[in-house]
Amino acid sequence: MYQTLKKLLPTTPSVSGREQGIRDIIKDLMSPICDEVRVDPMGNLICLKKGNATAPRKVLLVAHMDEIGFIVNFIEDNGYLRVAPIGGIDYTAAVGSVVVFENGTRGVLVSEGDIKKDEAPKWDKCYVDVGAKSRRDAEKKLKIGDCCALCANLVRLMNNRVCGRPLDDRVGCAVMIEIARRMIAPADDIYYVFSVQEEVGCRGARPAAFGIAPDLALVFDVTATGDAQSAPAMAVKLGGGVAVKIKDKSVICDAALVDELLALAKDKGIAAQCEILTFGGTDTSAVQMTGLGCRAGALSLPCRYIHTGVEMLDMGDVKAAVQLGVAFLGGDLA
Repeated sequence: MYQTLKKLLPTTPSVSGREQGIRDIIKDLMSPICDEVRVDPMGNLICLKKGNATAPRKVLLVAHMDEIGFIVNFIEDNGYLRVAPIGGIDYTAAVGSVVVFENGTRGVLVSEGDIKKDEAPKWDKCYVDVGAKSRRDAEKKLKIGDCCALCANLVRLMNNRVCGRPLDDRVGCAVMIEIARRMIAPADDIYYVFSVQEEVGCRGARPAAFGIAPDLALVFDVTATGDAQSAPAMAVKLGGGVAVKIKDKSVICDAALVDELLALAKDKGIAAQCEILTFGGTDTSAVQMTGLGCRAGALSLPCRYIHTGVEMLDMGDVKAAVQLGVAFLGGDLA
């Protein structure tokens, strides 16, 4: 799993709306193990593994490919680049970091002036310095509309834990790839959708689900934890197992599906915990409300420091997510 996750953290960014780089990598990994692989008009990567049952159900699995980042909206005479956010940026964590553009150009994200104590940097007071001497110099490499993100990285820590970015949601993509590798002959038709533009409003998953019209769906994404310093009270903790989502701010998951997942985890001895997130949302809500509606649930990966350069995971939780996903689809855990 670690090696798969590492492959999904290329040096060039794939911010929302510009996912082609990561899509090509995932397509190469999924094509040998699926019956059909295609890209829809929104840019979602849709991979189908056909089931062998007489009347197979349509089961949809979703993880988003995109990452948060920045888009150049103005180039100053002195060569500094003003950038607007794409997705929810934690500027306190981001300022002072190295960023990379799609063409490989690097720079640093800085905030103008002194930041007052206990005051977060404002997005419109931040800029990227690529070392250019003038506007004309900067325009040799970059233009309005170019995107960048904090440099991707993955670091091993103690106790089978890792940190880096963008683990949101490349870890969900890695989990789905591993599930696909294990589900060689499923009973149901399994649609693996690697969605676009989740970070800017769950835009990609909705049309993908509409076109598939699944009988039920599972979404794989990160979730917050309650075990970081000053974190809001929350039952989810790093190392506690895969988190079965009950609700977040955008969705109430199918109750019967939640019960089935928790019972299955208990029966198979898979580490699992219950997730109730009082803020945020994932593609689960978009899938659930597509077309005539869909029974939807989510298996979440506990993650500390989401939307920073040091998102942290426990690889034991990642393994549990794969195991529960495989068990739910009727696969062999051996």
